[in-house]
Amino acid sequence: MKRFYLLVIALALLSLYALSLGAADVANVWRYITYPLFDINSPSHQIIWEIRAPRIAAAILVGSCLGIAGVLAQGSTNNPLADPAILGTSAGASVGVLAGVLLNVVTIGSVGAVICASIGALLATLFTFSLARSALQLITIGIGVSAILTAVVGLVLSMATRADARSVSFWSFGSLALVTPRTLLILLPILLVCGFLAWQVAPAVDLLSLGDESVRHIGHDAQKIRLRAFAILATLVAVTVSSVGSIAFLALAAPHIARYLVGPRNRTLIFYSAAIGALILLFADSASRALFPPNELPIGLLTSILGAPILILTLKKGGDVWR
Repeated sequence: MKRFYLLVIALALLSLYALSLGAADVANVWRYITYPLFDINSPSHQIIWEIRAPRIAAAILVGSCLGIAGVLAQGSTNNPLADPAILGTSAGASVGVLAGVLLNVVTIGSVGAVICASIGALLATLFTFSLARSALQLITIGIGVSAILTAVVGLVLSMATRADARSVSFWSFGSLALVTPRTLLILLPILLVCGFLAWQVAPAVDLLSLGDESVRHIGHDAQKIRLRAFAILATLVAVTVSSVGSIAFLALAAPHIARYLVGPRNRTLIFYSAAIGALILLFADSASRALFPPNELPIGLLTSILGAPILILTLKKGGDVWR
């Protein structure tokens, strides 16, 4: 647990520092940060506590959601390369929300958008898994499903004329710029509920590493375990996609880093991966705001820069060679 506490302390310190970063130059910025009730009616106070603080909180919540989703994706498929983006989950969530917006059923960032995204994410994940017959097929088919669904979203957006539909183009690389306190009210309860459910299903997911036949011999249904994990995974991805768009590689990288620190048990991984995911996303968001002010880099680009090497190293460590 000592390492977990260190991660939490690092996250708290980075959060405080992130409050000082932004396009607007705030005088006496640390006075406003260390004394939250100081001059509450000033523009500086509003910038720090009404604009930056919700964004930082959203980065922590979204990063935690994706960290847990990554653990479930890799554990339920028994594949270290599984990732919501690779499995088609993120693209399915995007299609679900876009369909809801175009049908005038939901608005972006609402509870209804999360429900539409959850349906799309779960259907896409189940479709990918139903077609795969091996770990390699799971990845290749998932990439194909993601490509098709992403293309569908791109085509629809290019032809759409409605402003609310075209505004979801930020999904391409993800952005925390549109976060509001209302977004936090949706993210927080879903993270808490799904985090608890993930913690409950984690011991069953551990059994999947034995293989489906072995799981059946000890009296468990492997497919039911996967379905529970996929439902939780789909909900976590849905709430992130419907709130801030698609953020690449974070759900892949966080569990691998956590596994390196604490081993393979999924219950422990859930806590560590959530903390690491939050730390990575908060760092990426802070960098996106600080590197070229007042311009903001797409956060998905920075998480890709951090996460892609994890994917490369994982493939490199596998035993496959050219034949």
